[in-house]
Amino acid sequence: MPAPKEPESHTSVSDAAQEATEITGLFVEKPESVVAIAGKDMVFTAKVDSSNLQRKPTLKWLKGKWLDLGSKAGKHLQFKETYDRNTKVYTYQMTIIKVVPGDAGGYRCEVSAKEKCDSCTFEITVEGKTAVLIPLFFRDAGEDEGELDFSALLKATKRKKKEEPKEEVDVWELLKNAHPSEYEKIAFKYGITDLRGMLKRLKKMKAVEPTKCDAFLKKLDSAYSVDKDKKIVLSVEVVDPDVQVKWLKNGQEIKPSAKYIFESIGNKRTLTINKCSLADDAAYECVVGEDKCFTEVFVKEPPVTITKLLDDYHVVVGERVEFEVEVSEEGAHVKWMKEDQELSRNDTQKYRFKKDGKKHWLIINEATLEDIGMYHVFTNGGHSKGELEVEEKQLEVLQSIADLTVRAAEQAMFKCEVSDEKVTGKWYKDGVEVQASKRIKITHIGRIHRLTIDDVKPEDAGDYTFVPDGYALSLSAKLNFLEIKIDYVPRQDPPKIHLDTTGNMVTQNTIIVVAGNKLRLDVEITGEPAPTVCWMKGDKVGSQYTVPGLHVDSQAITATEGRVRVDNRKNLSSFVIEGAERDDEGNYSITVKNPAGEDKATLNIKIVDVPDPPESVKCLSVGEDCATMTWEPPKFDGGAPIKGYLMERKKKGSSRWTKLNFDFYPSTTYEAKKMIEGILYEMRVFAVNGIGVSQPSLSSKPFMPIAPTSEPTRLVVDDVGDSTCTLKWLPPERIGAGGLDGYVIEYCKEGETEWVRANQDLVEKNSYTMRGLPTGEKMNFRVMAVNVAGMSPPALLSQPVTIREVMEHPRIRLPRHLRTKYIRKVGDTINLVIPFQGKPRPVAMWLKDGQPVDLKKVGIRNSFVDTILFIRSAEREHTGKYTLNLQIENMLDSATIDIQIIEKPGPPVAVKITDVWGFNAALEWQPPRDTGNCDITGYTIQKADKKTMARTSRQKRAWFTVYEHNRRTNCTVSDLIMGNEYTFRIFSENLCGLSEEPGYSKGTAVIAKTGLQYKPPSYKEMEMNKSPKFTQPLVDRSVIAGYSTAISCSVRGNPKPKIIWMKNRMIIAENPKYIMQNNQGVLTLNIRKASTFDGGTYCCRAVNDLGEDEVECKVEVRAMATEKK
Repeated sequence: MPAPKEPESHTSVSDAAQEATEITGLFVEKPESVVAIAGKDMVFTAKVDSSNLQRKPTLKWLKGKWLDLGSKAGKHLQFKETYDRNTKVYTYQMTIIKVVPGDAGGYRCEVSAKEKCDSCTFEITVEGKTAVLIPLFFRDAGEDEGELDFSALLKATKRKKKEEPKEEVDVWELLKNAHPSEYEKIAFKYGITDLRGMLKRLKKMKAVEPTKCDAFLKKLDSAYSVDKDKKIVLSVEVVDPDVQVKWLKNGQEIKPSAKYIFESIGNKRTLTINKCSLADDAAYECVVGEDKCFTEVFVKEPPVTITKLLDDYHVVVGERVEFEVEVSEEGAHVKWMKEDQELSRNDTQKYRFKKDGKKHWLIINEATLEDIGMYHVFTNGGHSKGELEVEEKQLEVLQSIADLTVRAAEQAMFKCEVSDEKVTGKWYKDGVEVQASKRIKITHIGRIHRLTIDDVKPEDAGDYTFVPDGYALSLSAKLNFLEIKIDYVPRQDPPKIHLDTTGNMVTQNTIIVVAGNKLRLDVEITGEPAPTVCWMKGDKVGSQYTVPGLHVDSQAITATEGRVRVDNRKNLSSFVIEGAERDDEGNYSITVKNPAGEDKATLNIKIVDVPDPPESVKCLSVGEDCATMTWEPPKFDGGAPIKGYLMERKKKGSSRWTKLNFDFYPSTTYEAKKMIEGILYEMRVFAVNGIGVSQPSLSSKPFMPIAPTSEPTRLVVDDVGDSTCTLKWLPPERIGAGGLDGYVIEYCKEGETEWVRANQDLVEKNSYTMRGLPTGEKMNFRVMAVNVAGMSPPALLSQPVTIREVMEHPRIRLPRHLRTKYIRKVGDTINLVIPFQGKPRPVAMWLKDGQPVDLKKVGIRNSFVDTILFIRSAEREHTGKYTLNLQIENMLDSATIDIQIIEKPGPPVAVKITDVWGFNAALEWQPPRDTGNCDITGYTIQKADKKTMARTSRQKRAWFTVYEHNRRTNCTVSDLIMGNEYTFRIFSENLCGLSEEPGYSKGTAVIAKTGLQYKPPSYKEMEMNKSPKFTQPLVDRSVIAGYSTAISCSVRGNPKPKIIWMKNRMIIAENPKYIMQNNQGVLTLNIRKASTFDGGTYCCRAVNDLGEDEVECKVEVRAMATEKK
């Protein structure tokens, strides 16, 4: 079936709007016409130069003449906008994902900025896609669709020779002849996926074949476009002003409501749709009898903007990342992209997407190095981006494993602690992996890994190693098995202390213990008989105990449990400290004695811990996107040297800290970069030693990265005197977030390099006068802007300035409105400002009519550049010619101002009636004695008759105006009423208005009566009796079953006729289903909840003594339509 022909397009609304603006060449690069392959992605680019624009340009992508593609943004259509600050060029991109045949056609790109606009067109032709006979799979059928390509169909037919050919169906003809209510059935039967697109083209087909319509003078437009939540009015004009119309929406009749308002004014019928929603995006029709007209309403959604932008993230491998954005509308569709790739919602293992109201999140559970890049979020009206930086996390050993010496049947436990809780590892003995068993247990709790061996045996001795998974790191320790041999030959051996110098001993007599860890020092003791053991710290005895099984000459220890204790066994004394603290640090000694002698050993136990947090974190200086921070080292280094520092920062008010470095920073001064100017930040520091990381320091005071402003612009010399110089300038082009506090002005003599500051306090104005300068010297000047970040670069004059008074002739610059007569009313305030020029300062003098002005009546104020004449309340005596003399030595300039003070005039005098004839009276008068100091512009004449004045007071509602603005001092008053006696009054008028009091006529004008006789006309009595006659017939009705309806007509006749209602020529008796009403000859029959049995021919008959008349109509009752599922 061939595609329908396209009608000629008409001028669109956007074209009409362009005619009112200036068409200029704003495009730097325009999209070009292409031939696209179906299924491939296409990108169209437009670039706009904004260097000469005052506002950001607005660009629209349109398909055809009017379809705005911005509301169609989604998976198929994607839009992107970027801006280059250097070239001031905006780049707009439209991406069509997987082109389909429906994308073929004409497109237009429009850009506008205030009163400038530009547009360009391009074509898309789609090839290589299988096309079926019915073009039903178009995604968005527009008015400029591409031609169908049947080549793929022919190829598909060759591959499927066994299939029987299907009969071709002309779907266009079916839709063209079908009722709108049948459109959905046809679309379902023939698999139409874009019914609305075909209906658009069908309207254009009908427009090409105009049909004569007798019911409409003006039909609906082919389409209407309205923004969401706005109002739209659909209007038609009909031939018959009394005809009733129906409005249908998608084939269903619309009932009047607060949303849908019907109006009928003469031949005009309107449908108003209030607060349009997406549900109102439909096809509408207006029905008059058998005639119809159609239109389609498109509801455009407002663009969704981004109210909260994305933040940058700096994390390590394995950490969780949550990009958060907030948009202006709930339930809005957003698109996430990494660089130029869209993030798929199907890839749930890598990315998770979350939405709650206006907030949207992109969640990366475990960040990897592959996730580094720039992440974007797009809506149909906004764009934001955030950078993700991921770094490898170095594994730190917080506690290494130590060598152990145990005896048979005892327990051996190796323990180590690493910085990452998620790190797993394996244990090896002499290079062979250790497997867990009932006797050997391997545990991993948090950052601590343990290997526990119960009931130690000699074969358990060896080298043990822990290797973390994924790291080139290993921790090793040795397990020594202690064999005890007892010699029962009685002998005496002096006691001997056998200290093991391996393991956690740094030197032979120093033991280092990490705070919080357990210290267990096993000391082997030999000697016969059993020696007595005494542990001491400094001069205090820790405990005294005799080895069991031997003779003891000492009291038994009572505290066998506690944090610090001594456990003594045969030939072994163990010194235990649970949870070592800083107070446990010191010198310890063990003394053993027996009759054969004694032995003593001294140990130094050193407790090491993480350092205290750094102190006094503060900001030294700031830049445009950086800040220099400094801090004091921690008071206590934990007993181990400080390896470096870790820094974090956050925005004020936020709870998310961002790491600034992963490698240890050795110095106490750090320059933080990549910050946003104008945002308040806080910073904290961690100290790191060989044991671990300290607690964070106190946050610094909030600081803001700001930069000095640019230099002031357009620095010029405004005035030069014998010892003064006045400079003027404009504010800097770039001020920044730090604002502008003021300006500093400096000067120096030509040839010198030492600049002298002219102002001690900052100057807030854009001008400054320097005084006390040396006369005749050539001086250089410069101006610098100052804010919290410091001074800007200086703005310099192009050449030196010679300090010398310049003689300038006096000149009065008289304003234009003072060059003519200056007229004011009595009581007005007069304030005349007369600017002048001249150097040195001229002397200004005021004269009135050649005499000096009286300063008691007129105020004068003179300045360097102007003089002011001030009159608080003008009086008529202030009228006159005021002369301003401006003098410098023997040079003179003068100007004259003519001031006239006016007020309302007095009343006219000598008002008299000179003649009365017929219905006329002639008046004359003399001008007022006081004209109000200006010319009389006219007179107002009023009249009053004696009868009216007798009923009302003389001044209240008795006078009627005869003439206004009468320029002569006489007039003739006509159209007076016979038999009345008239008096007259006259007001004079000038520029201020009418006079306060009128002048009254001395006499009265009497209009005499003449002989007149009234002859009443003869008339013939009218016959009022008439036979019944219907003035408004019944109208056919069509109603849906279950709904009530009414039929009406009107009749006249005298005497009052009897009314008879009939259905199918049968008289309708009193039936509660029918309600019959007669209101002043308007007859109404109401049918309540009509059923199919109520259909038929209804007749109304009117009968009186002079005759009868009747009218009839047909009532059709339609069954309620039900949708087929």
